Amino acid sequence: MKSTPEYTDAEKALQIIESGNRVFIHGSAQTPTMLINELAKQFHRLKNVEIVSITLYGDIAIAKKGMTDSFKVNSLFVSEGVRRAVNDGYADYVPIFLSEIPILFRRGLLPVDVALVQVSPPDAHGFCSLGLSVDIALAAVQEAKHVVALVNPNVPRTIGQSQIHHKRFHSMVFCNDALHESKQKEISEQELTIGRHIAGLIEDRSTLQTGIGSIPNAVLQSLGSHKDLGIHTEMFSDGVIDLIEKGIVTNKYKKIRPGVSVTSFALGTRRLYDFVNDNPSFNFLDVSFVNDPNVIRRIDKMVAINSAIEIDITGQVCSDSIGTYQYSGIGGQMDFLRGAALSEGGKPILALPSRTNKGIPRIVPFLKQGAGVVTTRAHVHYVVTEYGVAYLYGKNLRQRAKALIDIAHPDDREILEKAASERFKLF
Repeated sequence: MKSTPEYTDAEKALQIIESGNRVFIHGSAQTPTMLINELAKQFHRLKNVEIVSITLYGDIAIAKKGMTDSFKVNSLFVSEGVRRAVNDGYADYVPIFLSEIPILFRRGLLPVDVALVQVSPPDAHGFCSLGLSVDIALAAVQEAKHVVALVNPNVPRTIGQSQIHHKRFHSMVFCNDALHESKQKEISEQELTIGRHIAGLIEDRSTLQTGIGSIPNAVLQSLGSHKDLGIHTEMFSDGVIDLIEKGIVTNKYKKIRPGVSVTSFALGTRRLYDFVNDNPSFNFLDVSFVNDPNVIRRIDKMVAINSAIEIDITGQVCSDSIGTYQYSGIGGQMDFLRGAALSEGGKPILALPSRTNKGIPRIVPFLKQGAGVVTTRAHVHYVVTEYGVAYLYGKNLRQRAKALIDIAHPDDREILEKAASERFKLF
């Protein structure tokens, strides 16, 4: 006889959380906002509850300054919902490769007392789906002492490693809330130019890692004449849909999981969520597999496309902070840049506009004081701005500086040349 899942309300479900517990919270589109809000209501009975997560979406009530006695955010990636708390000093940030976060849970380095996740309703066999966010959530669910599931019919049933039987849950709470979405911003002409430069580096039968944002979307829009591309990526958004529907992405020649697009999570609009629902052409997998450089390197013509906040003239890359201001996290940049560099015919690419929207240069003589080096200069191959492509691999420091100055904003080049001349004596 099949067991029938029993539901309770959020207030009762969260009674399992006690002072001093470590609580994992599901992220991205799957952020369980109802549970977070209820947990905030219970702040008066709780002390020193540690919150671990990666990218939380929405207004995160437990990350407010007045909640610090009850909740301490210890974030594995700094998203907008916790950014102020981290930079104001009442939350913490753990720099770590995204591929290695499951190790923290599985080896007991960050043992999880309670995991809060949002899942699809159980199917006929009792299995729920982690939906759009398998990434680190799978390891957290597997290792947590207790799991509270927010069951939502708006969560798509994804295929891969997302299935969790309802018996794994300590309690289940039903809701019918819309999932968090990320709308595509209008792509500028500058970003389109960068996208075209990158598209020119991509060969037919390549496999792509790309993320969310205007530059990744600009790249995808520039691939209309390509053939038989594959997808093996940490995450993706709506931009891949058109390429799949047009037959440009086929995954036909991909050595790892051929025939399917591989990801650890997805974030976009409802169109994307409906597209991946029960779609066997997608595999949502544990990020410790998806982002493993030893897996990525086995994929021929692997093209990894990542962004940066600033790059110095020797090729050091800051991608997670603006000086000491923590903006994001290590994420999967190094996982994929290294894997693509070791791939047969692979291309690790860093893309960024030459200046910020406020006119601040992004190719600089020196990184800002306190800036985090996410990618070392030894790992950098291609750097792309709207002014062209710089290839740094195997180049000495003077050659690197020259190549980067050539793709910097024209109004910044004189200052950069002067800095390079002072630093390297002969330039």
